[in-house]
Amino acid sequence: MRAGGRAAAAGPQGGGGVSARLSRRTLVGAVGLLALGAAGCSEDPNSVAAQARAGDQKGYVSGDGAVEQIAVADRAEPVTMTGELLDGTAWDIEQTRGRVLVLNVWGSWCAPCVAEAPDLQAAWEQVQESGDPVDFMGIDFREEPERGAAFARKAGLTYPSLSDESGVLILQLQGKAPTVPTTLVLDRQGRIASRVNGPVDTSTLTGLVEDVVAEA
Repeated sequence: MRAGGRAAAAGPQGGGGVSARLSRRTLVGAVGLLALGAAGCSEDPNSVAAQARAGDQKGYVSGDGAVEQIAVADRAEPVTMTGELLDGTAWDIEQTRGRVLVLNVWGSWCAPCVAEAPDLQAAWEQVQESGDPVDFMGIDFREEPERGAAFARKAGLTYPSLSDESGVLILQLQGKAPTVPTTLVLDRQGRIASRVNGPVDTSTLTGLVEDVVAEA
């Protein structure tokens, strides 16, 4: 009878232990799923938008400076774009038709953009000295115009920039500006003729511009 009693007592205790372990496992699993769900809904801290808001110039990943040149026969339709400069002046890309246009997508929160600024200014000065029909226009991406204007003054940039605080202007660039910085050279018809995906140096940019200027 005592043996039977021990067996009978052990049965309920054993079942309770299994149930407790299953309950704990179920609880842990549920917490894990909730954590995964929360992670899936959170924004990637390395995204362009997140880094623009952070403004700390840390951990930024941009293009590697690869150069793409597009043959005349393979170029897409002319880029269309209107907006406001950092000082609030209205601007329309149509006013640059008949001239080569350099577009540089940048942000003062982007370390590679800050690093390439002197090269862009030097290229702009060389173009002005040459007298070639070339315009430069920056596109200040994902920051307040006041902040962008302050950086442009500090960096000594003498060409204008558009404000793209909402991030919609780059959607007009036909998918050719996936990262910041990106520099595009448009031909006299407004078609994208070449691109630098990442930081650009003066000699590379002036060479690309000269190639497009020389086109018939």
